[in-house]
Amino acid sequence: QVQLVESGGGLVQAGGSLRLSCAASGSIGGIKVMGWYRQAPGTQRELVATISSGGSTNYADFVKGRFTISTDNAKNTVYLQMNSLEPEDTAVYYCYLRTWISTWSTYWGQGTQVTVSS
Repeated sequence: QVQLVESGGGLVQAGGSLRLSCAASGSIGGIKVMGWYRQAPGTQRELVATISSGGSTNYADFVKGRFTISTDNAKNTVYLQMNSLEPEDTAVYYCYLRTWISTWSTYWGQGTQVTVSS
């Protein structure tokens, strides 16, 4: 019933910027965490950033102030502003939702490709 749809990925040159968005729909509780993970070929999926319904944020240390996560809670939408992109940021970026209704449930988007060229 819950669906996450990402957009905003693409090809960008090193030093450029992209803004990812993810819109969630379906049965979503008011208590939730939304965010972004990424996975490069041959590597494990890793956390990029998360934000809770209470406003608490968490960033991976490799972001180094370059990325900013934000939400529109009323619309169940999460954004990731990515600046000063580097070739090492090339990966598939996945939207993440963990929400409480009667128990915790986790959902993933299909992913959007981000490619940074040098």
